Amino acid sequence: MTSPAAAGIHVAMNENTPPAPETVPVRRVLYHHRTQGKAVEGVHIRGIADALRAEGVAVDIMSLPGADPYASPKSMSPTRQARWWMRLLSRCPEPLFELAEVAYNLIAGARILAYLLRNRDVDFIYERYSLFMFAPVLAARWRKLPIILEVNDSATVFRVRPLFFQRLAMAIERWVFRRAAGLVFVSGVFRDRALAAHGAIAPTIVTPNAANIADFSFTAEQRATAREKWKLDGHVVCGYLGAFVPWHAIDDFVRRIAAQLGSAPHLKLLLVGDGATFSALNTYIQEHGLEQRVVLTGRVAHDAVPGLLAAMDMAILPNAGDYTSPVKLFEFMACAVPPVAPDFEPIKEVVREGETGWMFKAGDLDAAVQAVLERSRDDAGLKRVGAAARAYVAAERQWRNNILQLVGFHLALKKRECT
Repeated sequence: MTSPAAAGIHVAMNENTPPAPETVPVRRVLYHHRTQGKAVEGVHIRGIADALRAEGVAVDIMSLPGADPYASPKSMSPTRQARWWMRLLSRCPEPLFELAEVAYNLIAGARILAYLLRNRDVDFIYERYSLFMFAPVLAARWRKLPIILEVNDSATVFRVRPLFFQRLAMAIERWVFRRAAGLVFVSGVFRDRALAAHGAIAPTIVTPNAANIADFSFTAEQRATAREKWKLDGHVVCGYLGAFVPWHAIDDFVRRIAAQLGSAPHLKLLLVGDGATFSALNTYIQEHGLEQRVVLTGRVAHDAVPGLLAAMDMAILPNAGDYTSPVKLFEFMACAVPPVAPDFEPIKEVVREGETGWMFKAGDLDAAVQAVLERSRDDAGLKRVGAAARAYVAAERQWRNNILQLVGFHLALKKRECT
């Protein structure tokens, strides 16, 4: 049968996918990824796998050798490679690094084929797409098994580490995007960008990230304990959760708001995480005598995050990718912590202005500072918007919602294949 992509047709299935099934008629899924499975990557992998397992689906995760998405994020820093050979590869010149990624297809292909020969009851392969990766699609086609790619990265987007073999990456990406059974994008703008770059691609759905309400619930006692521990009592607390890296701009935000903290004695900042800009920001805070106004926790395990979120009254996302779906946004909202975030399209897809959060013009950190200062003076508004944000996540953006949409997508693809 000719695929939609081969016929030069792109099908967006968000509106056409059947309603999520009440039960999940799937026996086994192979989840393949080539990431280190830590930090945000690990959160996403665990979220999908655990939600499927909760519905009775057997999920086998095939990871990069030496990677484990269930290992503690505290012991696997997002700023440090997990294994010696990963550290070695990360220091290679870009051409050698990318050639190693291409060569990994030999390993991935052999492992997946061996797995499929042992397991005949697999309903479909779910892969977190990686650049230069084509072997899983080849293996799935050889076994006549559907493969759905979750697209979080692409040769079409800006990269901190620019591609050397750009044309090769684009060619491989175009091939797999057209020959996969389906594609799951984290935002509509990301899907549209891939479609514009590649023309015909497989059927798609858009599925933003998520957070489980049960994992982000706390009692009044837990909140009081957290605020006492970090000396936050009597203050409105604006929090940040994530990596301290230049493109997240938390260091720039702190430097811009520092001069105005004197006129906002009610406000404290609670910043959770670590990364490349952490040390310099810590030095800046100490040099300017801001230790009592800006609290740095450093790196924490992911299971410690809800307790820290419990201490917050609002949250700031100074910057984000213009095509990404920040997991931390949903974690804030799940914990009833209303976010102040840049107005990138993926964020506008999930945040309703003044109802479940607030947005400022992306790239304008002065506007972000003013938004935080203004909202911090409205205690009732913070509670109202926080409660609405939590209700939205509970109803629409838990990991179970995502896997039900995924299963519905899989069933729709099977139905198309049979017609």
